[in-house]
Amino acid sequence: MGPSSIGSNPSSSTADSSSSEGNTSSPESSFVNGEEFFAMKKVKMGKLSEREKQNALNEVRILASIHHPNIIGYKEAFFEESTQSLCIVMEFADGGDLLGKIGDLKKKGGHLEEKEVW
Repeated sequence: MGPSSIGSNPSSSTADSSSSEGNTSSPESSFVNGEEFFAMKKVKMGKLSEREKQNALNEVRILASIHHPNIIGYKEAFFEESTQSLCIVMEFADGGDLLGKIGDLKKKGGHLEEKEVW
């Protein structure tokens, strides 16, 4: 069976707790759809407790509800049956994330101005 779409209603898909896979999430990776780049977070749901599964689905609900120019946009989520993974697709931040930028500046002895953050 292929992936089942979660979209903006993540409660429509549930994870199968019989999987033997761990509860790790893969790092976000980019892929290309035409000319647009996206990032995908893949969370293995197999050994998660029911509470942890609900937390993962709540993350999708929260991401889907936030619309702000300074926050990476949520695109879609789906459950991949073959890997028992929740896949969350978001906009791709080609400049990296704030933590990475702070780390780079710290290594160089620099800092961010408040106006750059906001």
